Amino acid sequence: MARADRQGSRSDASRGGGSRSAASPTRDRDRFGRFTEVVARGMGTPWFLLGLTMFVLLWMGWNTFAPANLQFDRADYGFIALTLVLSLQASYAAPLILLAQNRQDDRDRVQIEQDRQRAERNLADTEYLAREVVALRLAMSDMASKEFIRSELRALVEELDARDADEDEGANAAG
Repeated sequence: MARADRQGSRSDASRGGGSRSAASPTRDRDRFGRFTEVVARGMGTPWFLLGLTMFVLLWMGWNTFAPANLQFDRADYGFIALTLVLSLQASYAAPLILLAQNRQDDRDRVQIEQDRQRAERNLADTEYLAREVVALRLAMSDMASKEFIRSELRALVEELDARDADEDEGANAAG
């Protein structure tokens, strides 16, 4: 019971029965951002331009060639309703496109930062490997080569042969 009282008095505790979480506004913004990107992508397609052209031609054709009692936007008034519809579409399209571009700029900025960090890590790894290769070359130059070892062994064999020959001569002279 005491725990429930303490929890109820906390300022960060959820109040009320709402199921909305604190991350909800972020998700809503992200959902709206994705929506703007879809709209901006759609407006940049040839199909949208073709559809808009067909819509305008159909609108103008209907209001020019249809019987006067069926026309809703007369050509002799300059297609005022069509102008209003296209202005309204443009007034919403421009901010949506700008929002989509801002989101893309943010993603590009993050990608550039990640690429820069990756390049720094690659440079550090490359420098480390270069130092290791230099250290290995220095260690290899301090090591004895096969030719050096062979010449040393030959010299030792010659010394042993000479010593054996001297011992044989000394044994022959004594005996």
